[in-house]
Amino acid sequence: MKKIFAIIALALPLVLTSCLKDKIYEGPSTITALTLNPVAPTSNDAVTVSVETAGLQDLKSANLTYNGTSVDMTVTGKKASGVIPALADKTVVKVVVNVVNAAGYTTTKEAEYTVGNPPTDWTKLVINELYGAGADNEKYIELYNNSDFAISLKDVYIHKDEGLCWTGLEGEEVPAHGFFLILGAKGTTERGISSGFSAKKSVLIQLFNPSGQLVDKFERGDGSLGWGNQGLPNNTGAWARIPDGKGDVVIVTNPTPGTANDNTGATPDPDYVK
Repeated sequence: MKKIFAIIALALPLVLTSCLKDKIYEGPSTITALTLNPVAPTSNDAVTVSVETAGLQDLKSANLTYNGTSVDMTVTGKKASGVIPALADKTVVKVVVNVVNAAGYTTTKEAEYTVGNPPTDWTKLVINELYGAGADNEKYIELYNNSDFAISLKDVYIHKDEGLCWTGLEGEEVPAHGFFLILGAKGTTERGISSGFSAKKSVLIQLFNPSGQLVDKFERGDGSLGWGNQGLPNNTGAWARIPDGKGDVVIVTNPTPGTANDNTGATPDPDYVK
């Protein structure tokens, strides 16, 4: 009888230990690492969110949310990853990752990052095309952005014949390697230029950044008599850079407002001042 009790006494700790081990096996996983790639994203970058976990259970599923939007993550063993799409400059992104292991336990970890573009390179913003023929509501100034990032036009301003004629507003921007059209003259459109714009007179168009520095200009004719007082050959086409954003301004037969310039029949304007 004593031997039986002795065997039970020896076996009892093993049973308890086994039960404790079962509890450990069924516990939650630990997220040992949460990484963002790239670590300093711009508005051009999608961000890959990756997590690594520790524990005896592989992951069953994983999910991340960013600013209220949900994304299912790809699970491989004890790791998971998901992608947040590119977001606007200065966006603060709050990330919450939830992983569920094979035993059904959920573990959560949070992170945060801010989208940040490099400082605006104003040398990349140019006057790309101008059209002064036709009715006032058809006349336009087109801007082009040579950079890899959108350029905000807030407080960017334009002078026509040395007088203010247009100022950019919050929310107006030129997309990367894209166009922005300022359509209409003499108040014929809500966001057009306030001045007139003639295709057969001397003219000076100047583009300034928000700090008041001259970014680009279009000059045609001689301003010594006062801009607009010199008669010049009428240009029924548009003045445009060939290629977009980089070339010299030439006469283009076909106006192309808001789209790539057409070099069909393009010829230099002898009255254009470089």
